[in-house]
Amino acid sequence: MFSFAAPPPLSLYIHFPWCTRKCPYCDFNSHTLGGALPEQAYVDALLKDLEQELPAVWGRTVQSLFLGGGTPSLFSAAAIERLLSGVRARVPLSPGAEITLEANPGSAEQEKFAGYHQAGVNRLSIGVQSFSAPQLQALGRIHSAGEAQHAVQAARAAGFDNLNLDLMFGLPQQSLDQAMIDLETALDLQPTHLSWYQLTLEPNTPFFHQPPPLPDDELTWAMQESGRSRLAARGYTQYEVSAWAREARRCRHNLNYWRFGDYIGIGAGAHGKVTDGGRGVIQRYSKKRNPRDYLASAGSEACSEGRRQLDSREAVFEFALNRLRLNEGFTLSEFSAACGLEAQQIMPVLTQAADDGLLSVTEQGVRHTVQGWRYLDDLIQRFL
Repeated sequence: MFSFAAPPPLSLYIHFPWCTRKCPYCDFNSHTLGGALPEQAYVDALLKDLEQELPAVWGRTVQSLFLGGGTPSLFSAAAIERLLSGVRARVPLSPGAEITLEANPGSAEQEKFAGYHQAGVNRLSIGVQSFSAPQLQALGRIHSAGEAQHAVQAARAAGFDNLNLDLMFGLPQQSLDQAMIDLETALDLQPTHLSWYQLTLEPNTPFFHQPPPLPDDELTWAMQESGRSRLAARGYTQYEVSAWAREARRCRHNLNYWRFGDYIGIGAGAHGKVTDGGRGVIQRYSKKRNPRDYLASAGSEACSEGRRQLDSREAVFEFALNRLRLNEGFTLSEFSAACGLEAQQIMPVLTQAADDGLLSVTEQGVRHTVQGWRYLDDLIQRFL
């Protein structure tokens, strides 16, 4: 079905499914911790899970690791060190591989930062979301603004020089001034990377079923435009819809997702995508979502929630869904390398989108116009 000259780059995603409290806007696979954290059992399960996936990626090098959740920073530094040592013993990592861990700003997590760094984590992502006390309460966050600011100081003291902050805008009853105060507070902390994104109401969340009063579309657009100017003035470059970075500090792991690269997914509810060039197939899979079910089945095929091969239409749509989030655009040869398809497969939709003013299509490549960037969801739907 597909023809690949070489497999795409490979990453590893490791999911941690527990949180102290479930936030009302969150649709990730996270579960409130209702007892002792099963650290040792979960690390054992993760390593079994990884071994189960190895035959599909044998001989390939992992370029980045991402420990996400949930709240990975609930785990001790010793558990993270044992996990990373086990990963290194099973798969080759590229020299200087980016290893990211997501952390909450709470004081208990901050005490572990130095241990995470010593274990080999070299990029920390801190979930701040807001510096406003009323907004933090509305979002169900359990840290204060002061703890968030102190967490950045603690991360730097622990040795982290590659630091992301997660920050939301478009929050309940948020004004333009309040959104910009949040953003300026984050920028004053001088992170190397900022994930600055709009709060959206996801299905199967409390906010979806009982929506809070959110700013309207015009106000959120004003927040985006004002924020873009401030970020650029402070030396941050936008490279994805919601990602801004200092020079050479773009998130390599997320870039691999957005460029339609491959990734192994282990952990409760984790998803993976692996290309088999020899067979000409792209496979997606996911793992048991419930932590108890995952722990009981990790390392066996019973851990899988399902595996399926993409057809050419799915591959085209997923490429567009991911790649069009990046402002770098893409070349037709990059499309063919990532999807294993001839470029002619997407020329009709590219031509129509260009005629409608959403894309610029030249010999140098394909890029959004200003209009295409603003109406990105509509543009992506054209690839379905």
